[in-house]
Amino acid sequence: MRLDKFLKVSRLIKRRTVANEISDTGRISVNGNEAKPAKQIKENDIIEIKYATRSTKIRVLKVPQNNVSVQEAPLLYEILE
Repeated sequence: MRLDKFLKVSRLIKRRTVANEISDTGRISVNGNEAKPAKQIKENDIIEIKYATRSTKIRVLKVPQNNVSVQEAPLLYEILE
């Protein structure tokens, strides 16, 4: 699954276009490397999202095939920081 779609499906970022913009500006890294929106995400990847005043680091636990419900979204990742 693409990085931008995973961020939207997991509800870490509300809209896919916003995920694209943030990724294009270099504020998202996967496994320590700057990532573009089309980066393929796998289980156990570490994603770091840099916001204006903070950053969030997560580990991908599961990559869904399709959209998931609001209740299932937090089960897709584990917050590290």
